[in-house]
Amino acid sequence: MEIGKVPENVLKRAVFKQIHHRRQEVLLPPGVGEDCSVVEAGEGEVFIFSVDPITAVSKGAGKLAVHITANDLASSGAEPIGLMSSILLPPRTREKKLRELVQEMELACKELNIEIMGGHTEISDAVTRPVITVTGIGKAKKDAFISTSGLRPGDELVMTKWAGLEGTAIIAAEKKEKLLETLPAELVDTAVSFYQYLSVVPEASIAAKVGASAMHDVTEGGIFGALWEMGAASNVGITAELMKIPIRQETIEVCEVFDINPYRMMSSGSLLIGCANGNRMVRELEKHGILAAVIGRATDTNDRIIENTCETRFLEPAGSDELYKIYQ
Repeated sequence: MEIGKVPENVLKRAVFKQIHHRRQEVLLPPGVGEDCSVVEAGEGEVFIFSVDPITAVSKGAGKLAVHITANDLASSGAEPIGLMSSILLPPRTREKKLRELVQEMELACKELNIEIMGGHTEISDAVTRPVITVTGIGKAKKDAFISTSGLRPGDELVMTKWAGLEGTAIIAAEKKEKLLETLPAELVDTAVSFYQYLSVVPEASIAAKVGASAMHDVTEGGIFGALWEMGAASNVGITAELMKIPIRQETIEVCEVFDINPYRMMSSGSLLIGCANGNRMVRELEKHGILAAVIGRATDTNDRIIENTCETRFLEPAGSDELYKIYQ
């Protein structure tokens, strides 16, 4: 396709015809010439918004874009309702690629009961690979939304699933041939399958009902970055134990190939929860088949540290995510 707005006939074929899932709150669905969408609010409810770009992934980008945005909303105690997307494609992208991308997003939305409410699609020589920016909208009761900054001294920290989850799936999909030079095919295939764990919507809903004081989805910067960010947002100290942070052997093996620290690698699919009773939170999550572990606690100091047997290291603000090493 040529540079500029996607032609109307392509827009209808490759985008609009792929979008089927609807929600009753959305009063104005996407259409030619429609630059906005209209959403009806319920009494005593608030709307919560989030925006995220996908820039470094070619395989599974549509699915990832939906889940990352839905995870942000769910981590605020919101029910995700819909999203609006901006899709920038490099010149000479085929219509088939756009259609498959939208189909991938629609499938993820259907699984999460989210509606694609509109957006913008363009061919641009400013990008060399697809860039997807998604703005999500969710709703919550006015007195029930949860922030990252709600952590209190004495609260325990619960982590769901495993460190480096998202990054492991991306590396396994993007660098499969390189990994197969040293790792068994079965291990690499299992690592690719981690895409199925990207959503934290179920655990966020459970955590909100059990009494989470704060929630934060573990994205860029990994679990170390998420711990720092929750502590900084709440103005509390953090003490976490490295040996209690769940991690899969597949992640360790994949990261060793590229000399990556898995605890500083993007981990969508994992949720960090602050709560008064960590063991109770873990039990409730496990009742619904969600792996979780108490990994630390909030303190009344300014220190944010990771303990590992006899060694203690200070956490730092997240810098460049470790995943980007695979592109160097």
